[in-house]
Amino acid sequence: GINVTLDHLGEHTNTPDESQQATDDIFATLDALGADSAARGNVSIKLTQIGLGLDESLCAENLERILARAKQNNTFVRVDIEDTPYTDKTINMYYAMREKGYTNVGMALQSYLFRSEADARRLLLDKTPIRLVKGAYMEPPDKAFPKKADVDANYDLITKIMIDASLANQTKLSKDGRVPPIPAIASHDDNRIAFAKSYAEKVGLTKDGLEFQMLYGIRRDLQDQLAKEGYPVRVYV
Repeated sequence: GINVTLDHLGEHTNTPDESQQATDDIFATLDALGADSAARGNVSIKLTQIGLGLDESLCAENLERILARAKQNNTFVRVDIEDTPYTDKTINMYYAMREKGYTNVGMALQSYLFRSEADARRLLLDKTPIRLVKGAYMEPPDKAFPKKADVDANYDLITKIMIDASLANQTKLSKDGRVPPIPAIASHDDNRIAFAKSYAEKVGLTKDGLEFQMLYGIRRDLQDQLAKEGYPVRVYV
C-alpha cells in the first residue's frame, strides 16, 4: 500500500559524457515504470547529475528529454533541491520546463533556508507539487537557520502554506498513484508529521490532499502506520 519514488544515485557529474550516461540511466528507469501498469512509482532526479554544474544548456536539454520520456511513460519527475549555489538555477530550470508545456514535474524545498517560504508561495501560485524537506547540506549562516528549532518552525509554517493551497485546489491523486499534484511532507520527525495531520484535519483537507514521504529503510513502522491510517505514503528508494 506504499508508493515509491526512484532515484538513480549520483550527482555532480564531471563531463558531458557522464551527464549523458546519467540521463540514459534515468530513461531506463522511466521505461521500466512505463512498462508496468501496476507500478505505483515515479522518479526523482538531481540536476547536477545531468549537467547543471557543467553547462546549463546541456542540463536543460537533458532535463527536457527526461520529461518528454516520462510523459511517454505517464510518469512524474520530482526535481530534488541541492545546496544553495544551485537553488536559483534549479528553480529557473523548473520554470523553463513549465514554459515548454511540461506539467509532469515538481520541485523540492528545504525548510532550513531563509528563502524557502517565499519560494513556496511563488511555486504554489503556479500549482507546483512541492516536496518539503528540512535540508541536509552545510550552508552559511546568511542562507540557513542555524538552530534546529527554527528549522522545525519554518517546516511547520511551510507545511501550513502547502496544506492551505492543497485545500484550495483539492485535487485528487490519479487512480494509479503515479502523479502527485499534492504537497509532500517529507520527514521522519514525529512532531512535523503530527502537525501536518492536525492542521490538515483542522482545516478540512481530506487525507488524500497530502502525501507523506520517507527514505527507504527509515521509520518503516511510521510508514506502515500512516498508510494504514489512509494517508498516501511514498518511499524514496
